[in-house]
Amino acid sequence: MNLLYFAWLRQKIGKGEETMALPDGVASVADLIAHLKSLGPGYADAFAEDGRVRVAVNQKHSGLDAKVAADDEIAFFPPVTGG
Repeated sequence: MNLLYFAWLRQKIGKGEETMALPDGVASVADLIAHLKSLGPGYADAFAEDGRVRVAVNQKHSGLDAKVAADDEIAFFPPVTGG
């Protein structure tokens, strides 16, 4: 899977993109976030408040219950505001 991180998520994690194999037991975005939090303090800090993170699976806005697969592109970004 290809993971993309934007804005302050990128800053906390230290990279804007990475590729990883679908971890065992990961079936949803929520599962993936739980796995990412275990990868180190930058990830844990970036995903400390799940409600502050938005996600898109294959360029479609999705919720934490969205299913994920090995060939998906998953983007994480902060809430977008306009004015």
